Amino acid sequence: MAKLYFRYGAMNSGKSTGLLQAAFNYEERGQRVLLAKPGVDTKGDTSIVSRLGVTRAVDLVIPAEGDVRELFAQASRGDAPEALVPHVDVPPVACLLVDEAQFLTPDQVDDLLRIAVLDNVPVLAYGIRTDFLTHAFPGAQRLLEVAHTLEELKTICRCGRKAVFNTRRVDGKIVFDGDQVAIDGEDVSYESLCASCYLEESGGRLG
Repeated sequence: MAKLYFRYGAMNSGKSTGLLQAAFNYEERGQRVLLAKPGVDTKGDTSIVSRLGVTRAVDLVIPAEGDVRELFAQASRGDAPEALVPHVDVPPVACLLVDEAQFLTPDQVDDLLRIAVLDNVPVLAYGIRTDFLTHAFPGAQRLLEVAHTLEELKTICRCGRKAVFNTRRVDGKIVFDGDQVAIDGEDVSYESLCASCYLEESGGRLG
């Protein structure tokens, strides 16, 4: 039986880079992979963008309420109903890789588990556990509950300790108010901090 893996870490821990490396490893051995990301992640549009500068287009952009298992089934068969060529013959899928998995809904995470268990295709989901207020993203929480294997990807804080929390900067200033989702971009950026530095910046506030 294939497994669902959740590989998580704070911002800048190399999640997207790790995903792209995993895809390369499969393809180097002649195996087909599918790459997916939630549509809410507008960074890179329909591509996965690593902070090292590596970019790759995804095969699936998952809508906010999309049926992940059905989308996967269509892509794995080579079906594209809205394309000029609605079907092409393709080899079987060896692995599904999902970037920014924290933005999935709990039901979509359950579909990832079904793909692994019922369709016997390994699923590697990459994402962060908590938002800038230390609250779990719904998708990340569900992955922590149901994934077969949890793997932490580590990065360091400005002080040299292991970073575990994410702080949000708006126009360069750390903020502790706002919507849970704000995509890294021109006005918004993130910094990974250890618990000590996070509490120092927040004045002891968690959440």
